[in-house]
Amino acid sequence: MLRIDTHTHVLPRDWPDLAGKYGDPRFPVIHHTDDGAHRIYKDGRFFREVKESSWDLDLRIRDYARFGIQVQVLSTVPVMFSYWARPHHALELHQVLNDHMAEACARHPRHYAGIGTVPLQSPRLAIQELERCMDQLGLQGVQIGSHVGDWNLDAEELFPFFEAAQDLGAAVLVHPWDMMGRESMPKYWLPWLVGMPAEQARAACCLIFGGVLERLPRLRVALAHGGGSFPYTLGRIEHGFRMRPDLVATDNPRGPREYLGRLYFDSCVHDPLALRYLYDLVGARQLMLGTDYPFPLGEQQPGRGIDGLEVDAAARERMLAGSALEWLGLQPHRFH
Repeated sequence: MLRIDTHTHVLPRDWPDLAGKYGDPRFPVIHHTDDGAHRIYKDGRFFREVKESSWDLDLRIRDYARFGIQVQVLSTVPVMFSYWARPHHALELHQVLNDHMAEACARHPRHYAGIGTVPLQSPRLAIQELERCMDQLGLQGVQIGSHVGDWNLDAEELFPFFEAAQDLGAAVLVHPWDMMGRESMPKYWLPWLVGMPAEQARAACCLIFGGVLERLPRLRVALAHGGGSFPYTLGRIEHGFRMRPDLVATDNPRGPREYLGRLYFDSCVHDPLALRYLYDLVGARQLMLGTDYPFPLGEQQPGRGIDGLEVDAAARERMLAGSALEWLGLQPHRFH
């Protein structure tokens, strides 16, 4: 049975030192130490350590073979989005990342698909790079952040980008980034444990209430990390929609549950009861394998969550590959 992991992150081993080039320490830089460590620095401080699995393509294939998974959908690490940067500076970084991803997919077409990254702080440049990703690099879509600076995903400035994604048939993966709460709850890793799920709820609500999904019926959007807190607070969100339409239904009169069949969700929720609820809520057609490989918050045994669900073979096959193929716009023979 074909298994496709829709949520994995990749980096080149090296990328340009834009922090030094442009005198802006907010750009991430990587240092490889003599003792074999690989550390990313940002804002002049240590950000995170990564392993060779972040770029060693053969290592990743061997790693996944242990779990019977044949295909990984590659996306960059969200810290690389750099939406705060001058658009042309960010584009310079994004083009390096997209070229690296396209090369990885070309070298191992049976094992990798790819979704690129674009400088959304300039929708014009973002559309230009999205077109390059789709038409020249052969990628399947693009990963975007849960917001872009002060723009939420319902911002009219971003609508032309989503329209272009629909027209190009590009898959869109929404990933949390620049987590809310970093200033007000800095301890205990709470921006990642609490803010990250809330970021996805923010993104989903803006796509729905802002009418993006309503206006673009062929746009294919997936929410990483199981949609964050959105599925689990949907009752409250829907209740607010019904009880205070004057505040909630200002831009779209249709309720949030009507769009569950339009959104894809990955299975990276870290709890069998949560995954069962998500399955019961959206069904196998909208749920797909995703792990957040190769990071500590990811599913450490890829596919274990879906394998643990008591469902029939057709539903399992749909979650392990069918939903992903539909979202990516690919045929299964691509990986045979």
